[in-house]
Amino acid sequence: MNIQLRFQKSKKKSLFALVMKPENYHKIFKDKKCCVLLPTYNNAPVLPKVIKDVMQYTDDIIAVNDGSTDNTVEILKQFPDVIDLSYEQNEGKGFALRAGMKLAENLGYEYTVTMDTDGQHSASDLPQFIDKINEKKDAIIIGCRNMNGKDQKHGSSFANKFSNFWFRAETGIKHPDTQSGYRLYPLKRVNKLKYFSDKYEFEIEVIVRNAWHGVDIESVPINVYYPPKEERISHFRPFKDFFRISILNTVLVIIAFFYGLPKRLFHYIKKKKFKQIIKEDILQTKDSNLQISKAVGFGFFMGIVPIWGWQTITALALSQYFKLNKAIVILSANISIPPLLPFVLFGSFYTGAIVTGKDLNLIHFTSGISIKTVSQDLMQYIIGAIVLSVVSAIVTGLITFLLLKIFRKKKV
Repeated sequence: MNIQLRFQKSKKKSLFALVMKPENYHKIFKDKKCCVLLPTYNNAPVLPKVIKDVMQYTDDIIAVNDGSTDNTVEILKQFPDVIDLSYEQNEGKGFALRAGMKLAENLGYEYTVTMDTDGQHSASDLPQFIDKINEKKDAIIIGCRNMNGKDQKHGSSFANKFSNFWFRAETGIKHPDTQSGYRLYPLKRVNKLKYFSDKYEFEIEVIVRNAWHGVDIESVPINVYYPPKEERISHFRPFKDFFRISILNTVLVIIAFFYGLPKRLFHYIKKKKFKQIIKEDILQTKDSNLQISKAVGFGFFMGIVPIWGWQTITALALSQYFKLNKAIVILSANISIPPLLPFVLFGSFYTGAIVTGKDLNLIHFTSGISIKTVSQDLMQYIIGAIVLSVVSAIVTGLITFLLLKIFRKKKV
């Protein structure tokens, strides 16, 4: 593939964004080291207007000509300040975005805002993304469309809900618009990962995998224009692209339970101090006392139940299914960490002796308790662990509920 790179010289908006004039954002874009990335393929009829609208806010623009067969090359020559990354063969939107973001980082940019060049996105929404950086400097920010608007197609609304559902299943994050291509990416974070998607499905892969690595996925409200059917330019192939997206989601869901969700939880706990987790995720959470108590009890159950090696994955999957606070579940499940493990194993073995009516043979524990010693009376241990896990879940759940009733401030 021959890549030609030409550098040529010459819903509610924030009050701040409304007051600022477009030209004032030129300096802000430069100070933030942010550029606008325009992947384009055969959008010649509307491309000049898109570029002119963006240039009201910034001259830091990278256009990725993804093998267009119309007069896109000639159009880009009319804008000498635009960095033009062109290649002959059409590779797909995902490939264009990946190539553009790598180029942007190599040029010294720290952020890039991606816009579609079919005329649906409005450059007047660019301040929304720039202003949001001040709050979430390392987040991926997605422009959220009004999916209930009168011009919104029913098919697009359904597809977006479908995508949002899978995104939540894969990451545990509820987001209103995971299909919008109007986004801001923190380049150093996003470019760290190696991606395998080249087409439209890349925009799903990039947010899912970065969420797993602790990157926040935020949103800002944007406007969207849907031209009449006869004027609409779209290269989305409903059957083929939807099939590719479905395959990707299937793969990501499988990976999520074994790697993605545990990885994301690890980053979440790593970013917060233990006291902060207790304060924000337990004492100040929006969950009711009963919901918190259920999460604590379930965590203790998962920490003791004899499915070693699968406890964390199973706990995350089931807490997602039962809509329990995952941070509380995992913290409670740490009852089985090494310092406490001997007590858990002994308690399970002792409970098994009581339930089965067998004598407790303490010889197994004189030289140090381990999985190996427990295996000598495996059935006794398994029965005891199951009973102990259920009893512990009930007791810790009740104690937690009573303590929250006494010490937790009344929910407003």
